[in-house]
Amino acid sequence: MPEGDSIFRAARALHRALAGRTVSGFISVFPRLTNPLEDRPLIGQVIDRVDARGKHLLMWFSGGTVLRTHMRMHGSWHLYRPGERWQRPHGDMRIVLETPDIVAVAFNVPVAEFEPAATIDRAEPLRELGPDLLSDDFDADAAVARLRERGDIEIADALLDQRALAGIGNIYKSESLFVAGVNPFTRVAEVPVEVVARIVAAAEKLLRANVSDNSSGLQTHSGWRRTTGRLNPGARYFVYHRGGQPCRRCGTPIQRASQGPHARSTYWCARCQPALTSTSQSVPGRD
Repeated sequence: MPEGDSIFRAARALHRALAGRTVSGFISVFPRLTNPLEDRPLIGQVIDRVDARGKHLLMWFSGGTVLRTHMRMHGSWHLYRPGERWQRPHGDMRIVLETPDIVAVAFNVPVAEFEPAATIDRAEPLRELGPDLLSDDFDADAAVARLRERGDIEIADALLDQRALAGIGNIYKSESLFVAGVNPFTRVAEVPVEVVARIVAAAEKLLRANVSDNSSGLQTHSGWRRTTGRLNPGARYFVYHRGGQPCRRCGTPIQRASQGPHARSTYWCARCQPALTSTSQSVPGRD
């Protein structure tokens, strides 16, 4: 599943390419998108803006409608010039939005809905979102409070709960906990409030570092995500996808285990992120 920084960059690229342009064509394989347009067609409307909320991408139209998409695991938006060859198979197309100069195509997007702009904050998928790490008005204190409400679950799983704070996926989960020096299998109730705040600060710093404005052209994704600050493509992460490799800080082999109800992969350094001695905590070994 794309992380919050990927959606943020995609929204920024779409906004730059489409904002202020008039819709000249709209096609979708989803009847739920095409049927409502019989009464209020998008053609002729202006695209006001495109932005992101957590992992949701929102495209706002002048007629008071918002197109909300969620990429899940394999979805993506591409930008093309009219007539330019697509980089993905036509069978992967889910939405085509045309303007006279730019064509936006959504491939393999599983979630796409029209929402009324006036009530979008009350739309079920959005009203439950926690503070967005990449929002201009991100409230770190509120994020810490929401995380602490999840005292009975392990901190790594709590970070993936978009109702606690929005934008973290599996990569930033492991990387933020490494930077903060917290074992991922520690239950939230066992993590001091100042340490939860440190985790949130680490996550915000890492995500914001990866949405720096160095994109160009019509790409919706530019550059390699990195958390270490290193330019070497082979040294982008501290722990993620590095199971069995030496820790970049201490040389201890990085551990990997499946965690949580969805068996998501978690990576950590047993020395830099030691387990608590509490008997209530169970930390699996590397698999």
